[in-house]
Amino acid sequence: MKRARFTEEQIIGILRENEAGAKAGELARKHGVSEGTIYAWKAKFGGMSVSEAQRLKALEDENRRLKSLLADAILDKAALNELLSKKW
Repeated sequence: MKRARFTEEQIIGILRENEAGAKAGELARKHGVSEGTIYAWKAKFGGMSVSEAQRLKALEDENRRLKSLLADAILDKAALNELLSKKW
């Protein structure tokens, strides 16, 4: 998985600059990202504080882990049903 170049704190700092009146194009050139990235960050992190962004990341990680556990359980159940459905 690709490692993020910016931390949540840095992203929120950049968005604060945008809210303070800096234009997205200027910020994009200054930080070496595209304008689309600025707008995507704004959609995801707009109006958040740093602690809220960290909490969001923790919840996303937990959700990813739980989905993986559920998928494994469903796969095990399907394998057992397949095994039990055979006639001996």
